[in-house]
Amino acid sequence: MRAWEMLHMIKRLAVVDANKCVGCQLCMLACTSRFGYAGLNKSAISVRSLGGVERGFTVIVCRSCRDPPCARVCPVEALTVKDGGGVTLNSSKCIGCGHCVNACDIGAVMWDSEWMKPVICVGCGYCASFCPHGVLKLEEAI
Repeated sequence: MRAWEMLHMIKRLAVVDANKCVGCQLCMLACTSRFGYAGLNKSAISVRSLGGVERGFTVIVCRSCRDPPCARVCPVEALTVKDGGGVTLNSSKCIGCGHCVNACDIGAVMWDSEWMKPVICVGCGYCASFCPHGVLKLEEAI
């Protein structure tokens, strides 16, 4: 593989083993803090209980769709498709209609109720580096 190919290798966030998730939400805190905020409201990841500790948790992350429904339904083209999948949000274009949230089949478009805009995963993998249980991984897109 050439250096140019390695630099432009497309990566996406993956849930490697959801059964290892203990619901600590460190991934969510890392995601939010990456952009200089505190709390969980601006996280592009969601960790949800499946009905108590004994039933475990589910981790919802953007799967970087190649033909993302969130981008297709955006009436002002605030979401643009990235090479290899996923989307980029232009928040200055976004009108806060929320269609993107409803369009995502897996619920991976989060909503910032303070700014009334979607929270979109940028695919940086910062969250994965904070998971002490190896639930998340930034891997090469196929």
